Amino acid sequence: MGTAAILVAACSTPVNGAATPTASAPASASGPASSSGNPFASLNQCQLVDQVLAGQGFPPAQPSVADSKRSCRSKKTFENAAKDPAIEVGIALQNGQKYTENIQNPNTAHEGNIDGRKLIEQRDLLASPGGCQIGMEVGPNARALVVVLIGNDTPAACKKAEDVATALDKLLPRN
Repeated sequence: MGTAAILVAACSTPVNGAATPTASAPASASGPASSSGNPFASLNQCQLVDQVLAGQGFPPAQPSVADSKRSCRSKKTFENAAKDPAIEVGIALQNGQKYTENIQNPNTAHEGNIDGRKLIEQRDLLASPGGCQIGMEVGPNARALVVVLIGNDTPAACKKAEDVATALDKLLPRN
């Protein structure tokens, strides 16, 4: 389900949920701009996953099966899965898609920002608890998605997604 959450159909739906800021981070340096029109041209999503999760016990990121050219994920498992469910973190860099597209449930999605970068947070991906997705604006027609799955614990998944998105924000270009 983790990789499926990163790759939903390309349709556009407005957000009707209450606007609440998700996270805030101090101002940071902008990443390199791209002359190709693709703000992600100089970035590697697997390296970004590894960099954001460094020192947290995650194995090296691997390309997602469903969208290996644009998304990577890493999954940390524990010996006692009943006590400590697995944590899966994925990042997708999607040029040609707006951060406002593919909103699964507009009534529960929340708008916010990280250091001025617009985002939309979606909880309970695919109507299943334990998942959270943050879509971040990288350009007028480019977005970065952060997807986190943690057992049935949606609040923990969204807290982790917010932490990952805050760290990722510092590594992404600004327009």
